[in-house]
Amino acid sequence: MRFLRGHAMKVREIMQPSTHFLRGGATLRDAAALFGSSGVGGAQVLDGEGRPGTVFTCDDLILALARGARLSDPVLGHARRHICAVGPDTAVEDIPWQGSRFLGVMDGARMVGCLAADRVPDAHEAADGAAGDADGEADAGATPWPEALEHFPEPLFLCAADGTVRRGNRAARRILGEVLGEVLGELRGELPDGARPGAGLPTGLPVNLADALRRAGFSLERDPADPESSAHAARGETRYALLRWPVPAPDSARVGWNMIHLRDVSEQHAVLGKLQSMRELSREFRAIIDSSFDGIYITDGEGKTLLINRAYERITGIRAAEVVGRTMAELVSEGFYDKSVTLQVLQSRKVETIIQKVRRGKIIVVTGNPIMDEAGNIWRVVTNVRDVTELQRLQEELEKMSALHDRYRMELDTLRKSMGRDGGIVVRSKRMRDVYEQALRLAQVESTVLIMGESGVGKEVVAEAIHRHSPRRERPFVRISCAAIPEQLLESELFGYVQGAFTGASRAGKPGVFELAHQGTLFLDEIGELPLGLQCKLLRVLQERVVLRLGEVRPTPVDVRIMAASNRDLEAMMRVGQFRNDLYYRLNVVPIVVPPLRERREAVFDFIYRFLGRFNRKYGLGRQIDPEACDFLAAFDWPGNVRQLENTMERLVVLSQGDLITREDAQRALAPRRDANGAEDTDQSLRAAVERAERAAIGRALAAHGSTRAAARALGVNQSTIVRKARRYRLACD
Repeated sequence: MRFLRGHAMKVREIMQPSTHFLRGGATLRDAAALFGSSGVGGAQVLDGEGRPGTVFTCDDLILALARGARLSDPVLGHARRHICAVGPDTAVEDIPWQGSRFLGVMDGARMVGCLAADRVPDAHEAADGAAGDADGEADAGATPWPEALEHFPEPLFLCAADGTVRRGNRAARRILGEVLGEVLGELRGELPDGARPGAGLPTGLPVNLADALRRAGFSLERDPADPESSAHAARGETRYALLRWPVPAPDSARVGWNMIHLRDVSEQHAVLGKLQSMRELSREFRAIIDSSFDGIYITDGEGKTLLINRAYERITGIRAAEVVGRTMAELVSEGFYDKSVTLQVLQSRKVETIIQKVRRGKIIVVTGNPIMDEAGNIWRVVTNVRDVTELQRLQEELEKMSALHDRYRMELDTLRKSMGRDGGIVVRSKRMRDVYEQALRLAQVESTVLIMGESGVGKEVVAEAIHRHSPRRERPFVRISCAAIPEQLLESELFGYVQGAFTGASRAGKPGVFELAHQGTLFLDEIGELPLGLQCKLLRVLQERVVLRLGEVRPTPVDVRIMAASNRDLEAMMRVGQFRNDLYYRLNVVPIVVPPLRERREAVFDFIYRFLGRFNRKYGLGRQIDPEACDFLAAFDWPGNVRQLENTMERLVVLSQGDLITREDAQRALAPRRDANGAEDTDQSLRAAVERAERAAIGRALAAHGSTRAAARALGVNQSTIVRKARRYRLACD
């Protein structure tokens, strides 16, 4: 059944033309301004090429804000992906609303306009005026109810001039059920002002409709938050705004008939409630930050100032009106601040702290904290501010102290630079600096080097440093200890052998260390322990630069730089016939003497902290050392030199009961250990125990017999052995 007989109005006659649109880059703020100024309920959204692509409505705006969107967000991020649409030639009464109050009007693939549901009654009124005389008077007994309104997605009620409800559409029957049929046409008149329920409702609401709503469980009330509606009907979580407008009547008077529309505002009402809660939270938040003693400065993710608290104004003398709404880049360029922690946070995306100078000369400490959104972008930067002007005096004192610190740091940097990659060498004393500089000079030449010094002073480290700085640095660095290999095997290790050279020899033969170090460096440690027979063969290699494997008749040329080391007095051994003169002078081209640790005590501290860090990393610990323990260790004589210090530090790290190594720990680590009978504990290295016993025996023999020859006879060894070992243990002898 049509609303009036006559002209069937088309959608194109009542649709909203494409004069109201939002460009693709428009924001929610732009949409709100358009809806407020034009009174439209929606607009087309243009794509990147300027063509209508979708629609955006007032309801979409409210939903976006309810979900936490910002007014600066783009409309396209909240517009409908799939819109409900209707053709321009569709009859108004045949519109498929599909549960939406705002439709796009599509002419093929092109959007030509939009249609709001609340324009349909106006369309019918216009259609009636256009049909006018042609249609004549409607049947007075018929109840006008177009098919389009029957399928309208929200409840509609047609009220006659006498104040009774004559019809309700499908949506109305759904919410009222049988109650609607019971009250239709029964009651006449209007709900008087002040009536209950629904006190304070404006006049004009049919009594039977109010009664029907009450019987269906709705409560009627005025909503001051929505003054455009006559009233609200609420049931549970559902809330309707009761909207009323005049419509054409079927009689000739054409007055007195009304359409009452129950517009579902449940979600909007919830949003209003949330907004109210948000306003309350905002007031609470502002009160909290204003009560903070520290200054607080808040910007958005683009560095624009949003809020500062009263403490910030007090500390800096800068007022909110001067900075709110302005970016930090602008404020820095205009001299409000010398630099901005907010800009640093936006760049680094992490917490930053700086000392900042504000316009009026205040010095403040500012810490910027980034706050991320769900997408991982910076949403806000919150900066905490403290006045440190009063600490400026202390800062000046620190700056004075820093001059001394800078000098020490420059010296240390220079020292480290000179050391290059030689992390094992600690250069503190003048003697050790001379050794290191000499080593760097020798690295640039091919001279044979003889490194001398006590056991454990770091002779091998010096040799490695020479090799690393030499042109042979990319070639092998081969080391061999002449004292660690049995004499019968030492020759094959040095020179190699061929297949069948001796019983048990490998079938493939084996190259010696000279061949392995070809074009590189060979380091012969403890060269003083080399037997005389092998000394002669070594001399031949040094002179002729060829090596002859055991069992081979054809020599092999080798290009090897030789470095040797000894903790023995080779010159004294040479005088007593234990070391060949010619080999000594061949090796002693450039001698380097590494001083013992007791003669460079200033290096002990560096070694302590180096070994402490190394063993902490090795064992996953965090030990620290007391300064008194450092002083005790520095005062020790260290007969085992750096090697003994390294072993002692490892023992302290692994055996310390707490995280702090104390002086008592160091004393226990260096004290002689004794067994239950008071004798020294033998749970030590065999070599150390033998050396102690040997030193004691030789000392007693020399003291008892007065000469090395008599002491040798008493001990059953050669005199040369007594001489050599007495020198080694620094024992007085004649």
